[in-house]
Amino acid sequence: MKKGNSFIVVMVSGVLLLLFLIYVSLTGGIYELTIQQVFSAFFRLNPSEDLDLVVFTFRLPRIVLAMLIGLGLGVAGAVLQSVTKNGLADPGIVGINSGAGAAIVLFMYFFQQQVTETSWVMIMLMPLFGLIGGLVAALIIFWISWENGRLDSRQFLLTGIAIGSGFGAFTIYLSLKMNAQDFEMATVWLSGSIYSANWLFILSILPWLCILLPIILRKSYILDLFGLGEVSLIGLGVSVKKEKAILLLSCIGLVSASVSVAGSISFIGLIAPHIARSLTGNGHNRILPLSGLVGMVLVVGADFLAKTVVAPAEIPVGIVIAIIGVPYFVFLLLKVKV
Repeated sequence: MKKGNSFIVVMVSGVLLLLFLIYVSLTGGIYELTIQQVFSAFFRLNPSEDLDLVVFTFRLPRIVLAMLIGLGLGVAGAVLQSVTKNGLADPGIVGINSGAGAAIVLFMYFFQQQVTETSWVMIMLMPLFGLIGGLVAALIIFWISWENGRLDSRQFLLTGIAIGSGFGAFTIYLSLKMNAQDFEMATVWLSGSIYSANWLFILSILPWLCILLPIILRKSYILDLFGLGEVSLIGLGVSVKKEKAILLLSCIGLVSASVSVAGSISFIGLIAPHIARSLTGNGHNRILPLSGLVGMVLVVGADFLAKTVVAPAEIPVGIVIAIIGVPYFVFLLLKVKV
């Protein structure tokens, strides 16, 4: 089978799996729905306040937000791995998530009791603070890892883990100084949860995805060229520092927007690109969209498990993904012998 046809088959299969998970998430749960009830709610065949509440207030925003977060983190992970030439790079593992999270908790700390699920100004501002925190973390990591004019991939990983731990400790310290209500909100958010998803959260993340994803997709050929080495890139007339800066800023923007609405969800950016490469090869015009699709499948599936395994209680989706991601990270660590 030709690569183009194979990619189409993989994408169609992924979309079908995603649609199945959306169906299961919409109809399953404590209050089970039939497919007829879902169609009735969408097409207003037999309007019901209770049905609208379950579908449009509780379940659908959660599913849409999970898809957007998975898309953003999956693509960001693929970019980060290509730019750093490190297959173990993930925004959550290397500290970018932690930097963004620390900045957002700092924002919560200074605006205590003003950050709520309905304060749209605060929610729209949170990704900007996350971007600043993510940039600070990334700059520190790259500054320490840069050696003799090149990025040391092993030092990059170890430095990222250390910096992430430092930002994590700072975040916990800040959250402990909050009042009880804000502390509870920060704690749930930090564990990686989308249980409080609403349409306002979706509105806050959409502009970032709509602006940054096209920029990254247009740079897919540059990501392919990064495999040649910097000397070859310069010989081809590519402005290496400029292209890396654009791609990394876009990557950090996607991560910051995702962290602002769901907290720190790690391992999506690690797992999704590896699955995408194994299914479609090394061309980034295929890896990027497939990484996004795999990320959506992972987050939607993990969120369904998070809300049903111990129902009526919930497990943060970040913990569910970590249960899968930690063994996978150890497997990759042993495989590449870092």
